[in-house]
Amino acid sequence: MKPHLRRKLLGFVLAFLLCFLGTADPVQSYASLPDELRLIRGQQSRLEVAMPVQALASVDRPDVVQLNDSEASKLQVSLKQPLRLNPRQSGKAEVTLKLFGKIPLKTVHVNVMPELKVIPGGQTIGVKVKSSGILVVGHHLVRAQNGAKVSPGETAGLKLGDLLTVMDGKPLNDVTKVAELVEKAGKAKRPLEITFKRNGKEMRTKLSPAYDQEDQSWRLGLYIRDSAAGVGTLTFFAPHQKVYGALGHVITDMNTQTPIEVGSGQIVQSNVTSINRSEEGEPGEKRATFTKDGKVLGNVERNTHFGIFGKMNNLPDHGLYQEPIPVALSHEVKEGPAEILTVVEGQEVERFAVEIVHISKQDAPATKGLVLRITDPTLLKKTGGIVQGMSGSPIVQDGKLIGAVTHVFVNDPKSGYGCFIEWMLQDSGVMQPTTKSAPQNLKAG
Repeated sequence: MKPHLRRKLLGFVLAFLLCFLGTADPVQSYASLPDELRLIRGQQSRLEVAMPVQALASVDRPDVVQLNDSEASKLQVSLKQPLRLNPRQSGKAEVTLKLFGKIPLKTVHVNVMPELKVIPGGQTIGVKVKSSGILVVGHHLVRAQNGAKVSPGETAGLKLGDLLTVMDGKPLNDVTKVAELVEKAGKAKRPLEITFKRNGKEMRTKLSPAYDQEDQSWRLGLYIRDSAAGVGTLTFFAPHQKVYGALGHVITDMNTQTPIEVGSGQIVQSNVTSINRSEEGEPGEKRATFTKDGKVLGNVERNTHFGIFGKMNNLPDHGLYQEPIPVALSHEVKEGPAEILTVVEGQEVERFAVEIVHISKQDAPATKGLVLRITDPTLLKKTGGIVQGMSGSPIVQDGKLIGAVTHVFVNDPKSGYGCFIEWMLQDSGVMQPTTKSAPQNLKAG
């Protein structure tokens, strides 16, 4: 065979082999490894790949990450078994994997963080928040002087979910201030200059109040609100930073379903008085009251897709843990037995058995991280499964805090969603954020 034909044939064979390898399950598993991986110093992790071949794994910083407990920077390994990563100290490293020791298939950027421990909660808390403005929750019609029914707010283009922040140059941080400003503008027969936020964007409009002939007062033609209150569960307390996280999901306005932009708020001690059990198609709820002494546990600084966060000086009473425990990052969580910590009567936190039945692979923040199923007969008897007010209940697996209960499945209240603790710690400021970020948004538990 002529040399140039031999070269062409060899090229075709190589191309075929590469195409075959690229579509084979083992190689696809190999290539699906994360681009970035966060580890915690002292907590061993594994890279799961199914490759029935020899491969070369190398690390550029063996002082930061060890491969399979070896001091060597390069290892000839059979990827039939997981590749173990042993983080030795904080820092960054790169782990490179090569097929047959020559064909580079993946470089994983590893970020080793300092040891991180927090105290799991489980206590039922009362939540009081005031928005950083006045929220439009509806329109109403005003009977004007000519007998016509009008809504000045709707005419001005204001929609449900808009957050009014400034009115006639005055910052709006209290709904009681609105009536005086409206009456003053109405009597002067001039429009109100309003600044508001819609989907995070600041906008302006003019609104001319109408005089309501029925109740003899000037009206905006809007239903408005500036506060919300409810009951949830404390997820964790970070004693060194004096920071807490709770709920595991965003607080939304009950009318508009828009997230509340927090201006101020507090969490207080709460007492569970009774449980309305969950039934298929009808999620139940914890009935709770704020304790008589009204003890304030902490403030509310942020309301995100992963819960509420703020400062708290001391660990609340009635918890099961007095000392911090390790946390598990999202890639460490596995299907199988776990437990949740929550209150079903009074203020005492109890532990109950659950099963993690599904895990979503997430290398960036997303709300539906895992699916859990209540298996504890005592909890099922008392609650029927997950109930509202249980949101934020810590999930512990193998002695590590892995996440929080967030939502109940309406048609199967024994099951629900949870979020990974990694994303809650990130939103709280306790853990540094990933380079990727984009949460998505079920009835809250």
